[in-house]
Amino acid sequence: MAQQLHFLMIPLMSQSHIIPLTDFAKSLARRGALVSIVTTPLNAKRYNPTLASSPRIHLIPLHFPCREAGLPDGCENLDSLNSLDLARQFFHACRLLKSPLHDLIRRLHPSPNCIISTSAISWTQDLADSFRIPRYVFETVSSFTLHCSRKISHLVDSVSFDSELFQVPQIPHSVEFSRNQLPRIRTRLPTPDPAPPRGTLVNTFQELEPWYLNACMEERGSVWSVGPVSLSNRGASERFSRGNEASIDEHYCLKWLDSMERDSVVYACFGSLCTLSIEQITEIGLGLEESNSPFIWVIRKQEKSCGEVEEWLAAEGFEERVRGRGVVVQGWAPQVMILAHPSVGGFLTHCGWNSTLEGVAAGVPMIAWPMFAEQFYNEKMVVDSCADKQGLVRRERVRSAVVELMGERGMRERAEALARAATDAFEDGGSSFLNVTLFIEDVVRANAEMAVNVLESY
Repeated sequence: MAQQLHFLMIPLMSQSHIIPLTDFAKSLARRGALVSIVTTPLNAKRYNPTLASSPRIHLIPLHFPCREAGLPDGCENLDSLNSLDLARQFFHACRLLKSPLHDLIRRLHPSPNCIISTSAISWTQDLADSFRIPRYVFETVSSFTLHCSRKISHLVDSVSFDSELFQVPQIPHSVEFSRNQLPRIRTRLPTPDPAPPRGTLVNTFQELEPWYLNACMEERGSVWSVGPVSLSNRGASERFSRGNEASIDEHYCLKWLDSMERDSVVYACFGSLCTLSIEQITEIGLGLEESNSPFIWVIRKQEKSCGEVEEWLAAEGFEERVRGRGVVVQGWAPQVMILAHPSVGGFLTHCGWNSTLEGVAAGVPMIAWPMFAEQFYNEKMVVDSCADKQGLVRRERVRSAVVELMGERGMRERAEALARAATDAFEDGGSSFLNVTLFIEDVVRANAEMAVNVLESY
């Protein structure tokens, strides 16, 4: 039956949404389904190479209305914005895609059997309703985040001080937050759709957070855990273009890692949206150096500080000083492949959910350094913590966190056990594999129900 199904995927134009949805597309394509992913010209250029071995998956580029929404040309992805202050214009540009998307769906052949969109673009429900096809929401955060953010939404503004701790009520674990751990951007966390979707797909697995998945099912009805979707890339190359963004050859990274001892390397990366000051970047680099652990350090290309970073690296002679023991990447690095390498023994991360799950799937213990949005929730699921979310984190703290992590064998054993559970869930017969089957069956059932409704309406 899956061979006859056509899934239309509409992600928010952000790496944190496009990447997991594209990975999930690979799971569906392996079941014989046809998958079309709506994107933009620049995003298509970026992600097309990752789909070269997936003939059942097609990217459909649409013009992204940057100018119409008051954005500079080329801002087709959330991580391309010079400042998150432009986020309002970016989300407006996304909403302007509604009319061209309607025309696209009308012309698609074969017609799509459903729409899968990420939670930030709930207006796609109108498109699904107009074509009488079911819509499913793909959540790019954990079920822990979905449930806890709902539980505390009415508590955040009732506390007296930003530093005052409050407990998440009615959950089986003792979890506390303060208001300064949940910045203004918390209002963009997933909220219930104005018109409910047919069901919800979550990039997690049952064995990682069973209680919170069950709680989400009670709140939402049909919920399927289908992750970690990054495992759909096992054995595949991660090479793809980043346009003008500097990157590093994945084979250089892997060859360098081959020369390192097992579990000896720290991988430090803070995602595609976190913006760090030159002072903080400096402290991270010096802390990594002083830890005496081999490391790969990825520095995001930031419009405002790119020149300053290069000047600091050159003035300090940093790369020459750590040559043989450290690799500095300005731009993109093949994260999934690096984390999966046996030489990597620790992950210094911003705790974005994609990165957190990739670390879990690779069995790599983590140092948590959350910066905004759901990253603070994900920190609660990670073993160690580096930052207090306020002010400059000095090199001494970076160094001590790395030293502690790399010397802790028990933490590594727990991480490896989680990785085995993730792999078992994703492989044939595992909980996530079975949930993908149940989801496909629901799409078939939904189309049959809608066909009957159409016939009865005549």
